[in-house]
Amino acid sequence: MSATESAPAPEPAAVPLPSSPTPDAPAAAAPAAPEPAAAPEAPATKEAPEPAATSTKEAAPAKEETEEPQNALTKKFTAQEWEALKAFRKELPEVFASAYDTNPDARTTAIELWGVTLDPNGSKDAKASVILMKWLRARNLNVAEAKEMLVSTLRWRDEFKVEEALKEEFPEDVFGKLGFVYGKDKEGRPITYNLYGANGDLKSVFGDVPRFLRWRIKLMEEGVAQMDFETVDQMIQVHDYEGVSMRSRDENSKNAASEASSIFGSHYPEFLSHKFFVNVPTLMTWIFWIFKAIVPSATFAKMRVVGSGPQTIGKELLPIVAKDQLPKRYGGDAEAF
Repeated sequence: MSATESAPAPEPAAVPLPSSPTPDAPAAAAPAAPEPAAAPEAPATKEAPEPAATSTKEAAPAKEETEEPQNALTKKFTAQEWEALKAFRKELPEVFASAYDTNPDARTTAIELWGVTLDPNGSKDAKASVILMKWLRARNLNVAEAKEMLVSTLRWRDEFKVEEALKEEFPEDVFGKLGFVYGKDKEGRPITYNLYGANGDLKSVFGDVPRFLRWRIKLMEEGVAQMDFETVDQMIQVHDYEGVSMRSRDENSKNAASEASSIFGSHYPEFLSHKFFVNVPTLMTWIFWIFKAIVPSATFAKMRVVGSGPQTIGKELLPIVAKDQLPKRYGGDAEAF
């Protein structure tokens, strides 16, 4: 018997019946035996309530809320950013359906972006959270606008065929000295260098704008490939204008620069930590102000025009880049390009 069950009430004691009357005596009605008093019922012991079946289930959502996969970057998210991210994550099925509208299974099919899986089926991953946060921050945590921006990026990558651009070979005599990914800053962020004056024939560089853009996107993707999205999710960019003159900048070069800036602003959000324009001739400092009109103000705030020469450039770069990671031409000790 369970310890929590009530003991049955004791049976009432048997009451002796009176002896039978003698035959001569009129039979007297035997007094009715008094009804035995009902034995007092033992106070019902309340069964110990079983744990409510819902208690565990009710606790599950709360537990789920506290078990977001974390890394060094996600630990810096604010409460508002987490709230926006959770809402944004729920929009992924619709994002994928819109971006890949010819694929009937797009709504439930995971994709890979920069080596990280984005899953529309509700699974969570810290690296995926870091990547999704880029679109949210670029749109001030407005989920609807971030959704629209991500759809646009996925469509662009598909149409531009970014993965194919990564495998393309570009003429060494045209682009071989034009760009490098070299070294890292003190926070582990990769550094990309664009040396626009390294090829004296800028017409060969910018004469075919689509080709230039594919080369430039490849260089960008090579920089992104050095990010782990656990401790690093941004880069440093150095644009070197040594050897570039006003006369060398034609309509094609201006269009190429404008299109590249538009692509990076629209489809590589929050990837830039700092951008330095170095060796810029005084008469060309106007280039810097062009960017103010075509990039978000937050991005523009990360840009800086630096003078010429290793000492001047090093004064700006060495606070964030160690000497052994910075090429000598920019004030460091590294033997590079």
